This record gives sequence, structure tokens and C-alpha cells, in this order.
Amino acid sequence: MKRRSLLAVGGGTILAGLAPALPAAALPAVDMEMVLLAAQVDPPKTGTGVTTGAGAHVLEVERALNAKGLLAASAVDGHFGTSTIAAYAAWQRSLGYSGADANGRPGATSLARLGEGRFTVTRTVSAGSPTSTYGGKQVNTRTRDMLAAADATLGWSLTLDQGSYSTSDPTSAGTHDGGGAADLAVGGLTTTQRWETVRALRTVGFAAWLRTPSQGSWPYHIHAVAVLDPDLSTPAADQVHDYYVGRNGLANHAADDTPAAYRTAFTWWERHNRG
Repeated sequence: MKRRSLLAVGGGTILAGLAPALPAAALPAVDMEMVLLAAQVDPPKTGTGVTTGAGAHVLEVERALNAKGLLAASAVDGHFGTSTIAAYAAWQRSLGYSGADANGRPGATSLARLGEGRFTVTRTVSAGSPTSTYGGKQVNTRTRDMLAAADATLGWSLTLDQGSYSTSDPTSAGTHDGGGAADLAVGGLTTTQRWETVRALRTVGFAAWLRTPSQGSWPYHIHAVAVLDPDLSTPAADQVHDYYVGRNGLANHAADDTPAAYRTAFTWWERHNRG
């Protein structure tokens, strides 16, 4: 039987049906894109600087980690540094994740679980299936879609030398161990075509650089890392930091040598799609 309640109206009372539920207290919103950006840009920083636009969102995540006893109060500062990475990795392990799935950088499911009763998650980012392919090389769905979008803007086809989730090339220094990474063959392209390919990849949200034989024991190729990919290995995430601050993503952390005409504003796939 439907429960009824008495509602006051103009000093009297009337019988009503089910009383409307009181609105729940509004929870703060955590922007996953901003949290992932900070998780990839902050750890290699000197000091505890906060990534522009991310601080308030990181704070909510850190407060939740602190409430679970995983992060010291002194580290709740809006900087997604190594302490927060370690705390978030512990949270992921508590949910049953292991290996690359407990890399300390939020995935949509673990972030939503962390926010239960504390915050809601907006602008979620998903890597999709890790068994997608592009040009015969393994990549995740998000990376596949990014490569296809870049490929569609060029008058030649992208050819992958190496995909993601791969430990087969020791010269990659672990950057391909997780998702979001790809090496592209450019041997048959002109110098201009190589740089235009770099620009196309950057436009859709890759940190991308033309690699040359003078930089290491490798042929000419383009190395690309998908910004904000939740599955990035730690070395690949560190390359996103380098790209963000205008460096080359190599061990020497030298200035990015990409000609100005082929550089683009820093972006990522979801922002690119929003225009």
C-alpha cells in the first residue's frame, strides 16, 4: 500500500501520496581527463607544482585516498606526484588489479569506485580493448581510433613498426610495455612527409617525435604516445611530461627539435573530438 504523508499548505494540511525524497547533497565532480593529465605530467616534476586546471580534481582524489588510509595528509596537495601514484596503485591492487592494471594512474572503473559517496566522475577516458589492432600491430581501441583519424588526413598510409603491450624491443626502454604507444616506419617518406606525419599525430592527441639514427641505435621512425591513455607504462607517461614541457622524450630530455611549422597545441583525443 502506498505510504502517504501530511503536507503543510497555507497553514492547513492535505493528504498526499508518497512524499518526495529530499535531494541528496551534491557531490563534487572530478574531471577524469584533468586527473589523468596530472597523473602523467606531475610525477617527473621537480617540486610539487600543480598542473593547470587539474588541482581541484586531484585534491578530491587525494582526499579519498587519504580517507582510505592510503595517502598521508601531507601529500593531499593537488599535485599527482609519486606519493599519489603509489597510493592510487595500492587502491587499484585492493580492487584486485595487478601488473600494468595497477600502474597508479586512474582507470574509469577504479576512479568511480574511489568516488563512491565522495565525488562523481565526469569526462571519463577509456582505453578500450587492449587487443585491437592497426596495420597488423596490437594497440588498444582508443589508440586505433587515433591512428585512423591521423591517417585519414594524410595522402599516404601510416605503417606501424611496433604497437603497444610489447616488450620485444629493448631499445624502447619500456615505453611500449603498456598501451598508447606506437612506432611508425617512415623509410619511404620524404623529409616533409615525415614532419607532416608528426603534425597529424600531434593534432589528434599524440606526443610524437621523429627519431633519427643520430639519436640512438635505430633507423628513422616516428615514436608516438597517446596523451591521457590510462594504460601507459611509466616510461611512456614520463614522455607525456616531456612533450608537455617542450622536450624530446629521450633520456637526455633535450628540447623538442620539431620545426615550428609542424608543432601543434598540446591536446588529447577527447579534447580534439570536442573541437
